[in-house]
Amino acid sequence: MRTAVVILNYNGEEHLRRFLPSVIDGTEGADIVVADNGSTDGSLALLDREFATVKKIVLDKNYGFAEGYNRALAQLDDYDCCVLLNSDVKTPKGWLAPLVQVLERDSSVAVVGPKILSVEEPTKFEYAGAAGGFIDYLGYPFCRGRILSTTEVDRGQYDDCREVFWVSGAAFCVRREVYQSLGGLCGEFFAHMEEIDLCWRMQLAGWKIVVEPRSAVYHLGGGTLQTNSPRKIFFNHRNNLAMLFRCATPMQRLVVALVRPALDLAAALSYALKGDKEGTRALFAAWRDFIRWHHRLAAERRQIRGGAGCESRYIYKGMIVLRYLLGKREFEKMM
Repeated sequence: MRTAVVILNYNGEEHLRRFLPSVIDGTEGADIVVADNGSTDGSLALLDREFATVKKIVLDKNYGFAEGYNRALAQLDDYDCCVLLNSDVKTPKGWLAPLVQVLERDSSVAVVGPKILSVEEPTKFEYAGAAGGFIDYLGYPFCRGRILSTTEVDRGQYDDCREVFWVSGAAFCVRREVYQSLGGLCGEFFAHMEEIDLCWRMQLAGWKIVVEPRSAVYHLGGGTLQTNSPRKIFFNHRNNLAMLFRCATPMQRLVVALVRPALDLAAALSYALKGDKEGTRALFAAWRDFIRWHHRLAAERRQIRGGAGCESRYIYKGMIVLRYLLGKREFEKMM
């Protein structure tokens, strides 16, 4: 399969200087492409000066993670497979081959991701993806190796190649034809939750999502938005609600409609009690925008659910928050 490793960059000069050498050194059998999302720093000059062998796509402005990748992949029609790789990911030698081999071996797999470990603590899983992700019935994401804010030490306990609900957009190896046929990432999301939404739509269309831990990469995290950023709170909540409205079954939507408002109100009050007024405002703004999107989301839902050939088997039927509060903070053998 002809493969492109595509790194979306926005004002990430320091990340490129730090991490791109490992991608160049560790990647075999693929072209490396940096898609620049309208950077105003020295990113492009750095590429010209120090990484002349890397191909470039220059976009005219910052389209966000989702639409930026959509526009980049639209220009890569010579490739069978594209790996969406964050600019703050370190790749060891041989990381790519196991991922491509999964796609070559099983034509029903649309996306495969590696095991994602932390750059700062290499023995631990990284928050964004770990060893493959799932969602619970209320839409909260979790991973093999990461439940809410708790990450596990990698002891090889999740080294089996298997189907999951989602893999991280930090290292997302996808069949380009499938990506294009489903409209790619949801551009309106801008950033956060977009890969989970796309993985869900792929499963509804009959495709498999797989994690292959024979491949491991190291992710810094926080390269787009810091963990407690009000913008991150806003995008995560708004996009999660939109994803559920677009993709969930009527029964799941009903449960979400009954329970999530109370949980999100509790989260808003928690931010307020901590003195984080911006976090509280961000959460209410997420609900405001979700409600404003209702008519458009309803039309998208009819299109997505109308063509659904099957349901995902990888939605946890319980509440991950309740499980966490009861002290069960490791994935173990949940699914």
